[in-house]
Amino acid sequence: MNTAIHLPVKKISFLFVAIISVSAGLFSCTKMDVFEKNAVIPNSQWTFALVPTFDFDISDTAASYNIYIVLRHTDAYRYNNIWLKIGTRAPGDSIHSQKFELQLGSDAKGWEGTGMDNIWEVRKLVTNNAPLQFNKAGTYRFTVAQIMRENPLANVMNVGVRIEKVK
Repeated sequence: MNTAIHLPVKKISFLFVAIISVSAGLFSCTKMDVFEKNAVIPNSQWTFALVPTFDFDISDTAASYNIYIVLRHTDAYRYNNIWLKIGTRAPGDSIHSQKFELQLGSDAKGWEGTGMDNIWEVRKLVTNNAPLQFNKAGTYRFTVAQIMRENPLANVMNVGVRIEKVK
């Protein structure tokens, strides 16, 4: 016994177009509150003098945000970590700095993050304890300096800051 349902081609086409249209409408209404900016490290040689600066406009002071450091390096990077000095400046305020150790891998498990060929990207949360709230609306400035003992620090390709609004 054949119980297949046979719909005319016009109905199938209309149904297909309707499903695609509704799906596109639903997904296009989803707003991603993610800001990410990255800086290229020239010749993959990060010197002490190079301190990338990232400006972000924050308008929602009631929301909470997670802040990440994003770093790309090659397989040839010599260490399992990198020490950074991260500076933040609120609108009309002075800059506040903190040291941050970014784990990149371990001898036992290899590199953390995602890799393709010999390039690895790691994204680590800086706001470990809890998401951060910005008290003032306006432009916030973030700076990232490498504070390792090696100058220049070889095989670091990019560094950046990613800010995600917590939903």
